[in-house]
Amino acid sequence: MNAVVEQPLADHAAIRQAFAQARAQGLRAKDAAQSVGLSEGAVVAAHVGTHAQPLKALALAPQWFEILSALAPCGTLMALTRNESVVHEKDGIYQGFSREGQVALCNNDDIDLRIFFFQWHAGFAVTEPGQGGAAQRSLQFFNQHGVAVHKIYVRPSTDLQAWEAVVQRFADAQQDYGFVPAKPRAVVKDDASIDAAGLRQAWANMQDTHEFFGMLRHFECERQQSFRLTRGEFCEPLHLGAVTPLLQQAAAAAVPIIVFVGSKGCIQIHSGPVHHIKPMQMPGGADWINVLDPGFNLHLRRDLITAAWLVRKPTSDGVVTSVELFDASGDVVAMFFGVRHPGELELPAWRDLAESLPRA
Repeated sequence: MNAVVEQPLADHAAIRQAFAQARAQGLRAKDAAQSVGLSEGAVVAAHVGTHAQPLKALALAPQWFEILSALAPCGTLMALTRNESVVHEKDGIYQGFSREGQVALCNNDDIDLRIFFFQWHAGFAVTEPGQGGAAQRSLQFFNQHGVAVHKIYVRPSTDLQAWEAVVQRFADAQQDYGFVPAKPRAVVKDDASIDAAGLRQAWANMQDTHEFFGMLRHFECERQQSFRLTRGEFCEPLHLGAVTPLLQQAAAAAVPIIVFVGSKGCIQIHSGPVHHIKPMQMPGGADWINVLDPGFNLHLRRDLITAAWLVRKPTSDGVVTSVELFDASGDVVAMFFGVRHPGELELPAWRDLAESLPRA
């Protein structure tokens, strides 16, 4: 059992009441939790058990891979992975799983996930009022700091009997999940301490994009730091609003793209065209660009993007071009590629689109 460490409010009843009041004011769940001084995971944990508030939660046994693998009979579900700046929503069936240690893949025509279970700490089955009074059912998973790593929502065509069977199979009333504050981020080494010449040479010698992560570890180099040190041939800073023409031009020219969005414990991927691009300015300054397609929604806050880069990585199949967006914490919040498969050259239409984006 884990004692609840993160507990600024007096008790669970007070947390539930304060959260309900924040939700009634129109705040999203994560923002409502933040408004009462707690992580989203801690607020959900406070709703486990019998009470009168509309949000109900059941703790799940920490059998994450088994839970996900059991969802295929439910049919279509909505996978949701988010970070502070971007929300990625994709409809599909949870099937096609494989696992190696604490890392798992889900790969099929619709749901494409890279899952890092060493970041998964707590899970809950959640029921809350939805639009029109219908119950909104979900599975919600959090890291040890109460930050959501992945969520799964029931869709209109979901087999509810199969869904309830999964919930009952993995419900665990003995679980008492608690959360701890995040530690300060590691300090990035000074640029002058990095072997920039060696980094550039290693970059030029790459044969596969997956070599990039090992290269950063070898040179003890942070991601954006590597961009700064290889600026010019391999990397160029883009205008902070470059994501808008990227999505608009991809939709207009029917260029299929790959969209990566990650939390601390999951990367969720869309591969294919995008069609309906809608900017949305909200009261209070939130500036969204949205993809609103059947089966795929992307919600990206442009006002939280603090850096955008055009990145070129050499491979045995030619240069692979990406556009990467970062927030104020230095985390990459979204990456965009052209659709391609191993052994194939990059789509010229994607490369032309990416290279045409406005520079910083």
